[in-house]
Amino acid sequence: MTDSVAIGETRLAVRGLQKDYALGAEPVRVLTGLDLSVRAGEMVAIMGPSGAGKTTLLNCIAGLDEVDAGEIEVAGQAMSGIAENRRTHVRREAIGMVFQFFNLIPTLNVRENVALPLQILRRRSSETAERVAAMIDRVGLARRAEHFPFQLSGGEMQLVSIARALVHEPPLLLADEPTGNVNPAAGRRIMDLLISLTREQGTAVVMVTHSPEHAAWADRICFLKDGVIANEFRHPESGRHQADDLKHIYERLLDLEI
Repeated sequence: MTDSVAIGETRLAVRGLQKDYALGAEPVRVLTGLDLSVRAGEMVAIMGPSGAGKTTLLNCIAGLDEVDAGEIEVAGQAMSGIAENRRTHVRREAIGMVFQFFNLIPTLNVRENVALPLQILRRRSSETAERVAAMIDRVGLARRAEHFPFQLSGGEMQLVSIARALVHEPPLLLADEPTGNVNPAAGRRIMDLLISLTREQGTAVVMVTHSPEHAAWADRICFLKDGVIANEFRHPESGRHQADDLKHIYERLLDLEI
């Protein structure tokens, strides 16, 4: 792991988050007053049973879902209680997103996919070209820059997704099962690169995962149950974590019956 940027100021603050969904005549409360804070350069893994609200949490943070109560701030900017067009603006400027199934545009090549966030933000073309080339090289795909998604492996597509999510240097990265659709070797490479890049940029990371092995790479693991963070495990030291950490994570999962 790279420790280029010390963990610093708060980049994400979630306070009293409540989210309900309609199911028949009665609403179902998914998040029930959840609190979460993540600092610059810190990676937080979210674990919990299926249906616990992990993806809902990411969608609320990203402003894709409206919250029913509570507050969300990303890099000091409100993401709750504001109009949809304002949420879209904050999301484009301040958040990068990585998904399990990559979400690359199939008709665009690697370079064009990575350039999208900068084009949406209307950055200068000269700045865009230089930054995109640097990011593609950083994820090890310089020779693949003109290739299309169908010409890439699953691991390579996820590396493109990571480059695209971080090319505009967002304060916050949201990752939903980023290693869930690749082989174990590719998963390790993805985790190593995620941590290295986000530490270099000082980006805060919230990562949803079902994998204790990949959660163990994070600085902190939060266990989501009954709509709140029911427990957490914080590594005593930053840097590459040891086998004992994985044992502690499994113990917490068993204790919480997750």
